Amino acid sequence: MISHPSVAQRLGRVLERLTRQSGRLVGAPAYGSLLLGRVNESPPRRRVRIQTLVTVSLLTVNVIGILVAALLVTVAYPVPSVFTDVPPWLTYALAPAYATFALAFGTWWITTRTVNDLRWAVDGRVPTRADQRKAFFTPWRIALAQLTLWAVGTAAFTVLYGLYNTDFIPQIALGVGFCGVLVSTGAYLFTEFALRPVAAQALAAGRPPHRLAPGIMGRTMTVWMLGSGVPVIGIGLTALFSLILDNLTKTQLEVAILITSLATLVFGFMLMWILAWLTATPVRVVRSALKRVEDGDLTANLVVFDGTELGELQRGFNSMVNGLRERERVRDLFGRHVGREVAAAAELQRPTLGGEERHVAVLFVDIVQSTHLVSALPPIDVVELLNRFFAVVVEEVDRHRGIVNKFEGDATLAIFGAPVSLDNPEDEALRAARTIMRRLEREVPECPAGIGVTAGQVVAGNVGANERFEYTVIGGPVNEAARLSELAKSADSRVLASAVAVENASEQERAHWTLGDAVTLRGHDAPTRLAVPA
Repeated sequence: MISHPSVAQRLGRVLERLTRQSGRLVGAPAYGSLLLGRVNESPPRRRVRIQTLVTVSLLTVNVIGILVAALLVTVAYPVPSVFTDVPPWLTYALAPAYATFALAFGTWWITTRTVNDLRWAVDGRVPTRADQRKAFFTPWRIALAQLTLWAVGTAAFTVLYGLYNTDFIPQIALGVGFCGVLVSTGAYLFTEFALRPVAAQALAAGRPPHRLAPGIMGRTMTVWMLGSGVPVIGIGLTALFSLILDNLTKTQLEVAILITSLATLVFGFMLMWILAWLTATPVRVVRSALKRVEDGDLTANLVVFDGTELGELQRGFNSMVNGLRERERVRDLFGRHVGREVAAAAELQRPTLGGEERHVAVLFVDIVQSTHLVSALPPIDVVELLNRFFAVVVEEVDRHRGIVNKFEGDATLAIFGAPVSLDNPEDEALRAARTIMRRLEREVPECPAGIGVTAGQVVAGNVGANERFEYTVIGGPVNEAARLSELAKSADSRVLASAVAVENASEQERAHWTLGDAVTLRGHDAPTRLAVPA
């Protein structure tokens, strides 16, 4: 018995998640039909829905079965006649009375017992293994109960009519018994459909129990045998008894076989159609969810309500989507750490140590007097301030198709042109620098920063060891951008670019910059001519 609170809590979380996610499925109801309601339907409302579906389906198939049985006994097998060769009370009173009693009592008794067996689902309790077994064997029990009622009626009326004429024995046994088998099969299929919500709750607690005819093949062969195989045997027995008893004329025998064959064809078609529909609806639900995943929606999740291979398909879909969500989460996390472009390049080819020469533009941003800032504020406030500062830098670098290569304490290194090539990386870097400065002055005025921009040849690639490496760029432009950023902290514009970067930019971007004096940066031998925003 499942009584541990952690199991109940886990099942509750599973059902809550399925409720939340399956309620958003578009294109297919969670259980394959709108008649079965939504996953988040209240237990009392679900009980009424299931009891109504079971009652209506049982009444319908039994009424149809009674009408077909009457047609077979009176028209298909006219000799001897149930109207003239027996006392009227038997045909006009006892037979209708038993049919009415069996129909009313059987439907009431079956639906009441079904609700009692599934009380755990009505009360919203976690099912035990015994409860789960009852849920999956209920359709078989209902079919067996229907078959029992029809078998009792068939045996009783075969004996009663046989007392007056032994020729009634094969007539009643075949005509009524044939319909009883078909009605029981229909009751099984309709009940299995109506109990899908209960089956989903039971499957959430574990795998389905082993059954006599498990799987789609077992279900299909069982329905074929009961819906078509047995009636065909009945047709053969009709011909055999007519040959042995010689109580039907040639025309009567032909009519009997014709009507029986027609009833077999119609009933067999209906039962196989219901079976095909029950098999196809879970596939449609999976197909609809797959379409959502194909469109990029990874929130899709299915309610597992089938105990056959189709349930394994639904469960496999959920496992697949969970894996895709995990993969997407890891990809997103990876992209946040190394940059989207670097992550995309790593997915396309196996990362290896080493690099290649690339022409890039480099942007370096460093906060002015960061040491004083850290000492003047509590650590939590420093972190919040730095996050606001870096948010501006990252947004503008991304918008200008660059990557933030690394955060160095309170500084940021951004690259334009690697690993994804750009037609003119200088344009993107210079525009990003100007925009970042304007936004920092407006949105984070308590964090003044120096920004340096330059361009040139670097080596871009993976540096480190086989067990742990990172994508970075190495070369003179990186050091130069850092020195320009340091120098820009004391400049009025707070932004300095190298003349090389400005001269290689487009004419439109050059118009925003003014060339200035040449200075020798710390650690450099040759002077670097500076440029500031116009």
